[in-house]
Amino acid sequence: MKTVKSTILWLDLDLAYQKGAIIEDSLLMGADYYETDADRTFLAAKGGIPIGIGKNTHIKRAIIDKNARIGNNVKILNGDNVQEAARETEGYFIKSSIVTVIKDAFIPSGTVI
Repeated sequence: MKTVKSTILWLDLDLAYQKGAIIEDSLLMGADYYETDADRTFLAAKGGIPIGIGKNTHIKRAIIDKNARIGNNVKILNGDNVQEAARETEGYFIKSSIVTVIKDAFIPSGTVI
C-alpha cells in the first residue's frame, strides 16, 4: 500500500513511488522524462535506482525536485529538527527545517536524513 497525505504531486507520479512508501506534507516535482519498465529492471539488475521513490521509504515535510532517485527504506524526516544544512554533495539541503532533495539527486537505499 502507498500512503500520500497533504502532498502535492507534480505531474503523474503514481508510478514513481513504490509499495510501502509514505509521503506526507511534501511537494514532489516529477521527472523530465519517463523510464520504461525495461529501463527500471535494467537499473535494478545493476544495483541502480530508478527515478522516483523506493519501497518502504518515508518522506515528511520535504521538497523532492525533478529526476530524483530515492532508494528503498530511506527516511527523509529531519527527525533531529535541523534548521539549516548544506549537503548538496549528498543530494540535499535543509532550509527552515524543510529538506529539499535537489534535481537529479541520488539518495542511496537505507539513508536517513
